[in-house]
Amino acid sequence: MTAVDDVSLEVAPGEIVGLIGPNGAGKTTFIDAVSGFTPGSGGTVRLGGQDISGWSVSRRARAGLSRSFQALELFDDMTVLDNLRVGFEPHDIWSYLLDLLYPRVAAVPGQVAATLHDFELLDVLDERVDTLPYGVRRLVGVARAVSTSPSVLMLDEPAAGLSEAETAEFAKLMRHLAGRRGLGVLLVEHDVNFVMTVCDRVVVLDFGRCISQGTPAQVRADPAVLAAYLGDEDSQFAATPAEAGDLPT
Repeated sequence: MTAVDDVSLEVAPGEIVGLIGPNGAGKTTFIDAVSGFTPGSGGTVRLGGQDISGWSVSRRARAGLSRSFQALELFDDMTVLDNLRVGFEPHDIWSYLLDLLYPRVAAVPGQVAATLHDFELLDVLDERVDTLPYGVRRLVGVARAVSTSPSVLMLDEPAAGLSEAETAEFAKLMRHLAGRRGLGVLLVEHDVNFVMTVCDRVVVLDFGRCISQGTPAQVRADPAVLAAYLGDEDSQFAATPAEAGDLPT
């Protein structure tokens, strides 16, 4: 069985690309394949023009390809700061051996400090993750991915479980990361209106194949998408979205 078949897309610096589709369409599988967690049977993954298809997960991450997970995958018994350290501290063998001989606490890099400010996590740095509200834990998961200073960030349902107000603030944050940091973002999300509001382009999958891609307005008007994704023009998918450019950055 083929989960994702001949799907091709590009994420440019400073661009947010949405990846949507019905349950089982292959969205998470696509991210798993690009990030190296799931081996592909064909195709090529390129980062900055370089073929990284044969690279391990860790090597892809060190090269600038970062992701978040649907299930958060946080260390609940550790503090917010310690969870972020997992992202920004070096993981090579020499750093490991040095820490064994001369244990130290690495300073927080300036880029990570800026991330803490952007995500409004400065007041909870010393809090254990399992004591925090779900919405804040979601932000910690994304902040950890951002703390690796990636060039491409892949987010798997980052707005799941967030309130309407939290989702709106998260949309502003995504536009900030893309617009001011030049970060390329691939966004998998079931909240269609959120995707249509925040993304520059949208790619639609159905049964592992790409059935449409273009601007949010183009995708909303595509008959194939209306038929395969939601099935009727009275759904939220046919509503007129706000343009991403209307969001404050």
